[in-house]
This record gives sequence, structure tokens and C-alpha cells, in this order.
Amino acid sequence: MASLETPVCEFGWEAMDFDLPGVDGKRYNLASAKGKKGLLVMFICNHCPYVKSVQDRIIRDVKELALLGVGAIAIMSNDPADYPEDSFENMARIAKQFDYPFPYVWDETQAVAKAYGAICTPDFFGFNGDLKLQYRGRLDASRKEAAPADVRRDLFEGMLQVAKTGAGPENQISSIGCSIKWRTE
Repeated sequence: MASLETPVCEFGWEAMDFDLPGVDGKRYNLASAKGKKGLLVMFICNHCPYVKSVQDRIIRDVKELALLGVGAIAIMSNDPADYPEDSFENMARIAKQFDYPFPYVWDETQAVAKAYGAICTPDFFGFNGDLKLQYRGRLDASRKEAAPADVRRDLFEGMLQVAKTGAGPENQISSIGCSIKWRTE
């Protein structure tokens, strides 16, 4: 398992549309996931210890951001051939078990992850209401273990600023996580 860091935010980069199947039987794209004040696109998976350690915090932050008009969607792009825990069936099980308050969709071809330049899980892309990138950083100081409960909420604070002003914070700390499990062709 390789740990990787995301690159710095490329402010103003425009979100690319997608059309992906959700574990709830519906299909999702940018328009269906976006909120009035922005959109949080998260690349996550089921097996990654970095994601597992902050799952409850992701859910908390997404719920609070929804109240501010920021939509959210989680995309799973790993190849489940070598990681059966990331299968579509297990995605549905995890989404139900944790009562995800956001669509959980499968990027089976990995085209969306490649288009976004996703590096790891978790990888967060925060867009403003015009779908221009304003945040590409970490959730908080957590790693494979959750940081203390009172740690600074980098993602939430960054997206709060995006919701209020349309612009993200100039200084952002990269997310770190497990590498995306790319298909070997």
C-alpha cells in the first residue's frame, strides 16, 4: 500500500462532468450532486485505512456543509479485482451501514479519477457554485488513525469559506492516503 500526497490546489480548474452509477440504483452527474454554494467531490474507497479512520468525520462534515448549500458526492475508482472489499456490492453495504448522506458512485472505467487527477483515497476536490476548484486539501490532521477530536477541520473550514465567498483559502495542506488502485491493462 503506497501512501501518496495530493498536489496543491489548481484554483479555478473547472469540474469535469461525469455520469456514474450509484449504489442506490440511480445515476449521478455534476448537476445532480451540486449544491447552490458548491460541490465536494471525494474519491474514497472501502478498504483504505486512511478513509476508515475518518469516515465518521466525512459524514459529519458533509451533513454540515449541506446546510450551507454545498453538495457532495463520493466516487470509488479502485479496481476491485485485487481489492474485493471495494466491489460495488461492498460499496452498497458500506453506504447503508454508515448511512452515507451523499451519493456513493462507481467509476468502473477509472476515467473520472484520471480526468480529475485523483491520486489517493481520500482525495477531496472542493468547487464553488460555478464549479471552479477552490479546495484540494486534507480533511484534517488524521492519518491512518484519527487525529484528536478537537483538531482543526481543514476541509470543513475551507468549504465554509467557499460557501460564503466563492473562494477557497490560499493556504491548504495536501491530503494523504492510499494510492488509487489502477487497473493493469
